[in-house]
Amino acid sequence: MPARQDRPASTARGIHHTALISSDVRRTVEFYQGLLGFPLIDMFENRDLAGSTHFFFDVGNGNTIAFFDLPGVDVGPYAEVLGGLHHLAISMEPQHWQEIRDRMDAQSVQYLLESGTSIYFRDPDGARVELIADPLGEMYGRSVF
Repeated sequence: MPARQDRPASTARGIHHTALISSDVRRTVEFYQGLLGFPLIDMFENRDLAGSTHFFFDVGNGNTIAFFDLPGVDVGPYAEVLGGLHHLAISMEPQHWQEIRDRMDAQSVQYLLESGTSIYFRDPDGARVELIADPLGEMYGRSVF
């Protein structure tokens, strides 16, 4: 890979949001805000489906995770498929990472610890989430920029 100074600058400002499906708004809010500590920052009716809720959580640094609930639509269980979302990785300060890990232990939330800085787990609808204590732009102590 070319050195950072030899690469062209990206045309993007960042990821505006990643949207996932929620089968239960209250349960999703309790999980992402209550357990993980991501503040709920907005909620409104989804423009694409009357009665559907579109809601957002702040995951820091101007980034959000968005969810839709789709009342009356059978979306089936979450499935990792070729070409689909494998997991969502969220960087956090080591002290917050440890606090959340302690809360997960206290609530018997199952997770997989990987390389001492990542925990992988499923959200209430089955989406795989990774919390990583490495800084943005770094993976297991190695710069990815």
